[in-house]
Amino acid sequence: RGTMMAGSPSSAAGGFLQSRLSFRKSEEIADLIDLFSKTQYRAKEITSRVEAIETRCLELFARDYKFSVIQNSNGEVCGHYPRQIVFLEYECTDVENDRYESTLQISKLQDLVNRSKMARCRGRFVCPVILYDGKHICRSSTLAGWGELYGRTGYNYIFSGGSDDTWTESEEVPEDDSAVRNGDSQLFDKVRGHDIKLLRYLSVRYICDLMVENKKVKFGLNVTSSEKADKAQRYADFTLLSVPYPGCEFFKDYKDRDYTAEGLVFNWNQDYVDAPLTIPMCFTQNLNIDWTQYQSWDLVEQTQNYLKLLLHIINNDDESGLLVHCISGWDRTPLFVSLLRLSLWADGAVHVNLEPGEILYLTIAYDWFLFGHMLPDRLSKGEEIFFFCFNFLKHIGSEKFSAVKKNRCVLQFIMFCLRDRGSVTSLSSEFSLITEEVGSSSLNNDVDLLSTQTQASSWRKGTTSSPQMVVWNKQNPLDECLPHPLNEARSSSSSSSNQSEHAGTRTGSSPLAVPGRSSSLSTEYGSWQIVSGCGSIHDSTPFPPPLASRQARLEAVREIFLAAYSSTVGLKSSAPSPSGAISGLLEQFARGVGLRGTNTIV
Repeated sequence: RGTMMAGSPSSAAGGFLQSRLSFRKSEEIADLIDLFSKTQYRAKEITSRVEAIETRCLELFARDYKFSVIQNSNGEVCGHYPRQIVFLEYECTDVENDRYESTLQISKLQDLVNRSKMARCRGRFVCPVILYDGKHICRSSTLAGWGELYGRTGYNYIFSGGSDDTWTESEEVPEDDSAVRNGDSQLFDKVRGHDIKLLRYLSVRYICDLMVENKKVKFGLNVTSSEKADKAQRYADFTLLSVPYPGCEFFKDYKDRDYTAEGLVFNWNQDYVDAPLTIPMCFTQNLNIDWTQYQSWDLVEQTQNYLKLLLHIINNDDESGLLVHCISGWDRTPLFVSLLRLSLWADGAVHVNLEPGEILYLTIAYDWFLFGHMLPDRLSKGEEIFFFCFNFLKHIGSEKFSAVKKNRCVLQFIMFCLRDRGSVTSLSSEFSLITEEVGSSSLNNDVDLLSTQTQASSWRKGTTSSPQMVVWNKQNPLDECLPHPLNEARSSSSSSSNQSEHAGTRTGSSPLAVPGRSSSLSTEYGSWQIVSGCGSIHDSTPFPPPLASRQARLEAVREIFLAAYSSTVGLKSSAPSPSGAISGLLEQFARGVGLRGTNTIV
């Protein structure tokens, strides 16, 4: 009894400190969203709060990566890109520190960036933002049209004293066979030649264009172009994918429907929509998607299918990178960049040492704020694509969106056998069984990634006495490899999609992190304990627990976001909703933050 009493204050203190830490992280997200909703980032106008955000992003990147910095002081390269653009070189993991060490030189990259910036709309050059298995996932705007190109080159020429080193280089772009070439063609050759060199230097092969137009037209003039519309076929060596996706204006309809994406279908018959869906056959064969029906998809299905496509592309090629862009690169582009980053993180494939609140902070601050998303303007117009992104996480928890290879499950099963059986003899027969299962056609979905020791330590929270800890019992370690339907409480605003896309609730004997409920603004991240098939708890084990399920990890991120968003921006219904969809979402907010009727959502 004395021992139990002596341990009680320690447990209480640990729980209190953990709660305080969680509260601070939730406040950090809320402060970020509050600033973001009121301030348009500009590299030339930096406050102490923005400097703190920049520093925090660098700290979070450094948890997992060795990186260099592309200098953009005072927005000299691009006025709405980060002042310190992170170039991820390789992962700093304990096990494989130098597996994907970069061979690129930052000085060469900086030079290519400076030369290629004129090639794309608003100077938003091709920028690497995610490093996945040694491949760069990049973002940019679309190609600049002749009007912007001539205007900006003339401006630079005048204000640089009659010279512009953007055009100075040692290697000239090769001339074609034509003896006579007009000035437009020569200028485009020069500028887009630099852009192509940057793409090749980053080993980018695939370009996904989200524009619904071939060229953006305003007042009867082509104000932007795109790779697919380049008449000289300069980008013919790249694999171009036209994946038209509605612009930010469409998300006003999403907001006006009480933030309900189910059943919301884009009108493809509008005059300006002239870019058809164009995907190489090699990417459509294994996804089990009828791409001919894309114009009938609602916003949920369209976003899901495009995300599946992007994940398939980056897993299909072991060496080549991917570029994603829309027109300006600050609405649709961060939507898919953020979903890619979060989806890969949920698999344990990127940012393995970041917790839910940290990966959320990083993607909001870096992918959205520092890359120039105009949240104050979008909120004033009701174009809530930013909110849609993070609320959409509930639709991608399924293993269908996992980028993890199936054979990882074999190693996970071996570790379970070693721990529970302790016998090499029994392991051999079980191993042959699981090998056959993994190779069979019945296992048509990807599986959870086996956690490394680093990942496990970053996710292990509290002890068995923690009130935030939830233990899920599992019957069979093999179940971890197989998909199951998830029995999750559904809000009235998301029922139809959840019924079809949520991943399985696991049953068996491995630990999962489950988002805990807090009585304050904070949202806890969950805890683990190993529970065997007979129900005994092993407080210490030589083997790290597997990652929490994709669903649990993404739901933890979403809950933190909803809590912070509800306490800062809030949801504003345009009219009373007879369906009660928005009230259901508000109730979900209240549950997430432990509040009832005291949040600031209006």
